[in-house]
Amino acid sequence: MAGPVCAMLLADMGANVTKVEKIPGGDDARRMVPPTMCGESAAFLIVNRNKRGIALNLKTDAGRGVLRRLLQGTDVLIENFRRGVMERLGFGYETLEKINPRLIYCSISGFGRTGPYADHGGFDLILQGVTGLMSITGEGPGRPPVKVGPPITDITAGTLACMGILAALHDRTVNGKGQMVDTSIFEAGIMQTYWQSAICFATGQPPGATGSAHPLCAPYQAFLTADGSWITVGAANQNNWLRLLGALELPELDQDPRFKNNAERINNLRALEEVLVPVFKGRSSVEWLDLLQRAGVPAGPVLDVAQMHSHPQTEARDMVVETIHPIAGGRGCGCHRPSRAGNRTGRIS
Repeated sequence: MAGPVCAMLLADMGANVTKVEKIPGGDDARRMVPPTMCGESAAFLIVNRNKRGIALNLKTDAGRGVLRRLLQGTDVLIENFRRGVMERLGFGYETLEKINPRLIYCSISGFGRTGPYADHGGFDLILQGVTGLMSITGEGPGRPPVKVGPPITDITAGTLACMGILAALHDRTVNGKGQMVDTSIFEAGIMQTYWQSAICFATGQPPGATGSAHPLCAPYQAFLTADGSWITVGAANQNNWLRLLGALELPELDQDPRFKNNAERINNLRALEEVLVPVFKGRSSVEWLDLLQRAGVPAGPVLDVAQMHSHPQTEARDMVVETIHPIAGGRGCGCHRPSRAGNRTGRIS
């Protein structure tokens, strides 16, 4: 997913992107089903908008010849293979640099092009484990490791690669030369551990999973309410903590030495939860969100994806955009059951 996400971001910014798929079969994401939209993989559609496409068999002279001609005038090449694959096909950076000195060559791999793991393959799940993300995600000690729901290392790697490409293009305007951009899913996973790495560097101990709670701020987590739904509350600094106490009608907690400042609240998080959890169960989510909004405390509902699609702020910011596909069509495609968000192809980013 990392390569397609990188190219998608560039296409969204106006780049003329040609996606090269393999023969036979095309991109494996075409077979990531169900679900489909008129026979097309929904997973494939969501990350390949705004792209042209071509299918080549790069194991043949004819296929390699077509790609070589395309690359003569190309600004950017993005490849998402293990190290050595492009070199064996005759499309390594050293080779292509001679054909097109202005080429920005972006390599996205599991572990990067250097180091003892450079030849290892890697998917998001594998890298979430290796980079520590699965050790800090979930409900806490004694529970099974949990991955972050979305392919966060893939998406982050694609974003990092896009940033590297844009920086290389800017540099090319100065010196006229292309360059290699090298990033990996491994580095993308490590990048997500800023807070937890800081804790580990400072204490010498790796932090564990904390559920929805924050490792450095409290209260900053999800709470169950009277109607059985959840809300999130972000009293992440002292002013918001005092505002929260006002909304909860618990001014006496301001005098409790266990909760007098953020450091004490983190040290006594379980005791704090024992006080707050039954309070939040006393009203519905709608009631709490109204009270917290009026008090100036950051809070929000825990929505599912369909609810997020139809959220008024999602619509106001044009985060769901309908696009027309030559096969799957658009909103009018009647081959699948409508969701609460309606029949939409397009982007959720």
